[in-house]
Amino acid sequence: MFAYLKAMVPRGLYGRAALILIVPIVTIQLVVSVGFIQRFYENVTQQMTRGVVVELKLLLDAVATEPDEARGVAQSLGLALALPADWQATADASRVWDLPGRVVIETLHQALPGLVAADLRSDPGAVRLLFATARGPLAVTVDRRRVAASNPHQLLVLMILTSILMTVIAYLFLRNQIRPIRTLAEVSEAFGKGRHLPYRPRGATEVRAAGSAFLEMRARIERQIEQRTLMLSGVSHDLRTPLTRLRLGLALLADADEGAALLADVADMERLVDEFLAFARGDAMEEAETVDVAALVRRVVENAQRAGQAVVLRGGGDPDAMSAHVRLRPAAVVRALENLVGNAIRYGGHAEISLTLTDRAVRIAVEDDGPGIPKGRRDEAVLPFARLDLARDPNRGGGVGLGLSIAADIALSHGGALRLGQSETLGGLKAELVLAR
Repeated sequence: MFAYLKAMVPRGLYGRAALILIVPIVTIQLVVSVGFIQRFYENVTQQMTRGVVVELKLLLDAVATEPDEARGVAQSLGLALALPADWQATADASRVWDLPGRVVIETLHQALPGLVAADLRSDPGAVRLLFATARGPLAVTVDRRRVAASNPHQLLVLMILTSILMTVIAYLFLRNQIRPIRTLAEVSEAFGKGRHLPYRPRGATEVRAAGSAFLEMRARIERQIEQRTLMLSGVSHDLRTPLTRLRLGLALLADADEGAALLADVADMERLVDEFLAFARGDAMEEAETVDVAALVRRVVENAQRAGQAVVLRGGGDPDAMSAHVRLRPAAVVRALENLVGNAIRYGGHAEISLTLTDRAVRIAVEDDGPGIPKGRRDEAVLPFARLDLARDPNRGGGVGLGLSIAADIALSHGGALRLGQSETLGGLKAELVLAR
């Protein structure tokens, strides 16, 4: 039961705020309706009806003793008398749906044993009573206002209208407080996807404090990324200069075989430096732009095919069917896909790329026919510098364990993730790059 109620509770802030407003108002209306209207009007109606009962008893005594004077008594009491009665009791004459009418009928039947029927439906402004007397059927008509208090429906309508008005006013005030929270959530989500949106703290003091804390955090993160990128740019320049001198010096060696081996070592050093810098930089300073993600994937596949790699695009026969413009950092996404394709070709012989578009995400899967990665070591595989076997030894032509780490870092910077699994079609590794839209 608790789980069912929990599932019925709105998830959004607007829905929960509306629930907080509506529940107290409805509760107050029910309490007032039951505690005030029912009790108060029931007691008042009973007292007014008992006052009329006294007059009816006086009239019945006059009919029994002095029938000729009964009409004068009825006129002096403000009652309409018909002897013999001008109407007969029916099965539904005493059926009423309002609370005061029920109280009137119950009180009259309890106090007047000779009462045959009480009709409150034929004339809304009168109460018609039918008595059995020794003189025959007696009909008495009483003004409805003498036996029941004023209709409480006006109070109910006033309560409902006032409640609606106050709910609208409260909603307008609450919306002004919720809007800054939603704006802060949207800006935070965009920052997690690598997009920088302008934001100025607004709303209540607590919301402004949270917004200011977010701006300070974003500024620190951006400043740290910028400083790291500038530092690595300098390191890249400083490292490439001595490597270039080494390459020139080795090219002038007399022993060509020994020089070729040393040049290969220098090339490996340059490749390792490039991978280190690519991992540390992550294209963080690149501005996001709207690109056709399907065209981007096709370009990566075509580049790999021109390089002689066995890479195909699954479902590529109809490129327009996958066309969709997504805001992302294209150079970073291309780098991530190239790393995934390079790993697939290095550890397998054939790779397939597929693209899936949803309302909330872009999924690019790279599958190969290699040995794959055991399920228990997939989390370890995306860690920086992780090499799961000797095939990933840089001295044997492999990388330094940064390919999956770079792809995972780029996916996270776009509000997504890198998911590793087993390819159902090729049997090897399936690396799925998920990017939030």
